[in-house]
Amino acid sequence: MKIILFLIFILSTTIILPAYSIDLSEFENVGLKNKYIIIFEGNEFEIGIVVNFQVVSHAFNETDKSLTFNIESSRDTGNEAEIYVPQGLFAEPPIVLLDGHVVSAIINENDNIFYIGMTIEGKGEHVIEIIDAKNIDIGSLEAPNGGGCLIATAAFGSEMAQQVQLLREIRDNTVLQTESGALFMMWFNQFYYSFSPVIADYERENYTFKEAVKLALTPLLTSLILLQYADIDSEAEMLGYGIGIIILNLGLYIVAPVVLIMKITKRVNIEKTSENSCTS
Repeated sequence: MKIILFLIFILSTTIILPAYSIDLSEFENVGLKNKYIIIFEGNEFEIGIVVNFQVVSHAFNETDKSLTFNIESSRDTGNEAEIYVPQGLFAEPPIVLLDGHVVSAIINENDNIFYIGMTIEGKGEHVIEIIDAKNIDIGSLEAPNGGGCLIATAAFGSEMAQQVQLLREIRDNTVLQTESGALFMMWFNQFYYSFSPVIADYERENYTFKEAVKLALTPLLTSLILLQYADIDSEAEMLGYGIGIIILNLGLYIVAPVVLIMKITKRVNIEKTSENSCTS
């Protein structure tokens, strides 16, 4: 019981404190997370960006209200960016350009932020531009969509796989619709993108490992389906369901295997004791 209460305390600390605007600076050195302060019309805006590559420089143009990030990627595939822009800096959901070309990024918003998720293909230097949609003719642009689930995509073989689409739908339509959910995703992606490209590459190289990852993801996918049927209308409900899902997965991935191993060990010890008794 004490162990369960301790786990709940740790999970609550990592989720509830960020949701109530506690300083996240303690996580600054985990993964590749950057924060930039933009001053516009006398107001201060904090831009958060979580990436698995180097951000060389950034700039904000007040004339066309555009953010520019000069980046340098070291991978041909699997370069991921999650960008969080406060509401108020842009009047409408922004348009995203990569090296001067409009790209189909994931763009979501809640009352506090615009969330932008995108994949950058190609090793080397690139320029990401995020521009207020009011300053661009968007009539001919496609609706945003995109990647980000590197491990699941490699495991199930395609970004269009049903399992990968499920993860995206839950992230975009449920988790990112609340402030606490968006803050959790920023924290989670900071950690996730620090190792997921390596795992995804190894999945593509090793069929056995790929199948093992696919099997390991099944309990997680099953538990996340619950969120599709949840009616989440407030921050408190998002926190409640989120903590519940995390505790459920801790049970599936940690508690259940430990209990199973303990039972097997106990059974083996009993059999050994019985054999020793018979021989004596």
